[in-house]
Amino acid sequence: MQIEETKIVETSDYRVIIYPASRPFTAKESKTIAEKLYDFLGDWAAHGKELSSSFKIEKNQFIIICVDEEKEAASGCSIDALGKVMRELDSEFNLGLFDRMKASFIENGEVKTLKLAEFKSKIRSGELSKEIEVFDFSKNTYLDFLSHFVQPFSRSWAASIS
Repeated sequence: MQIEETKIVETSDYRVIIYPASRPFTAKESKTIAEKLYDFLGDWAAHGKELSSSFKIEKNQFIIICVDEEKEAASGCSIDALGKVMRELDSEFNLGLFDRMKASFIENGEVKTLKLAEFKSKIRSGELSKEIEVFDFSKNTYLDFLSHFVQPFSRSWAASIS
């Protein structure tokens, strides 16, 4: 099985699981994350059947796992096994991968992450410009990820903040 860090075949609509960190990864963290994911995904299986999967580290802060479920669907147990590996990485590096109460956005070309309450407050007060681009971690297919992972504020989930 070949696992590629950054060259996901873009013609298939894989299932996507996004793990957003609360901060950028250091070089050492990126290396360890890649090594652990190569090892895990190389043997990842559902009910004894190999899962065709890959990953990429996006913007040096988001881990994107893709599974070709047309070949074999990920099962609850296989997703739990992935979650265990991700929790280990999260714990080792204090990444905040499972903190869903945050917002990540691009401001002046830089990826930034704030607690969700702080993000909403800064939007409402005007302290944060509506010219930002906002990440959407709810994408669950690769084609949706490609076209909608980062959206202008006005077209993002954050546009409803008032």
